[in-house]
Amino acid sequence: MGNRFLVTTAIPDPGLKLLSDAGQVTVLPEPPDYPTLAGLCSSGDFDVVLTQLRDVIDAPLLARAQLRGVSNYAVGYNNIDVAAAARCGIQVGNTPGVLTDATADVAMLLILGTARRVVESDNLVRTGQFRGWEPELLLGRDVSGAVLGLAGFGRIARATARRALGFGMDVLFAPRPPGDRPVGEEELGEFAGKIRQAGWDELVERSDFLSLHVPLVEETRHLVDAHVLHRMKPGAILINTARGPIVNEADLVDALREGVIAGAGLDVFEDEPRLASGLAALPNTVLLPHVGSATVAVRREMARLCALNAVAMAEGRTLPHPVNLPAWS
Repeated sequence: MGNRFLVTTAIPDPGLKLLSDAGQVTVLPEPPDYPTLAGLCSSGDFDVVLTQLRDVIDAPLLARAQLRGVSNYAVGYNNIDVAAAARCGIQVGNTPGVLTDATADVAMLLILGTARRVVESDNLVRTGQFRGWEPELLLGRDVSGAVLGLAGFGRIARATARRALGFGMDVLFAPRPPGDRPVGEEELGEFAGKIRQAGWDELVERSDFLSLHVPLVEETRHLVDAHVLHRMKPGAILINTARGPIVNEADLVDALREGVIAGAGLDVFEDEPRLASGLAALPNTVLLPHVGSATVAVRREMARLCALNAVAMAEGRTLPHPVNLPAWS
C-alpha cells in the first residue's frame, strides 16, 4: 500500500512533491473541524498527518489515533499535546530555524509601524483627509534611543536585538519570563557589552517597547495581563509576534482604550482568527494576520522540512527535526 499522508491544508512546493514521491497524499479541500480531524486520524487510513497551528491535536484525539506521526507545519507546537503523543508512541516534528529573520523583520516592522502611526497615516491618505504637510500632523515617537525590552532570548529575540541595535535602540532582555536565569558573557556572544539582562519586573517597567519572544507554555499563558499592563510606562507599546494567548487580549483592549499604554503591534491573537471585542476599532494598533513567516522562501523551506519529517516518520527513520525525540532515544 505504501506510505499514506494526510495534509490538513495544502502546503507549498516542494513539500507536496516530496510527499507524493514517497507515497499517497490526501489534501483536504478545506481545514477540518476537530471531529472531522479526529475521525480521520483514527480511521487507520493514514500513517502521518501534516498539521497547521489551528489543528488541535490533543490527548483524546491521540488516544484514538492510528498514526505513526504528526508533522507540524510550524516552529511552535502548542497545538499538539506532545507528552500524550509520546505516551501513544506517536512522533511529533516541527520546522525550526527557518523563520528567525523573517519574524524578526516583522517584529521590527511592528515597532516602527506603531511608533510612527503607519496605519493611521495610511488611512488618512486613502480616505482623502490628507490636506498637505502640517507641523503637528500624526506626530509619532522616536525609535532611536528608546528602550526595547525583549521577553525571551531565543533566536528570534536575538535577531530582533540585532536589528534594534542598528536603529540605535537601548536593548534589555529577560531570558525566561516570568522566571529568570543568568546569562553569561559567552552565551551573549556578539551582544556582550551591547545589551543588558534585566529581571521581568524591570523589563516591564523600563521598556518603551516590550516585545514578546517566549513559547506558549502554561507559565507564559497570559504572561501579559492587566497587572503587567498597568506596570508598563503610559507611553509604552506592546509587540507580539510569538503566540496570541501570551497576552490577555481583553485586558489589552481595556488598557489601550484607557491610555494605560500607548499602543500595540500584534501579528498573533489569543483566539485566532477572532479578535477580542473592540480591538479592531482601536486606532493605536497595528494588526497583522499572523504573517511573521510569510515570505516565499521561508514558507517553501518550512514545507520541505515538514515533508521530510513526515516521510521519515512513515518510513520509521529518525526525524530531521523531532519534538519528542527523548521518547524514541
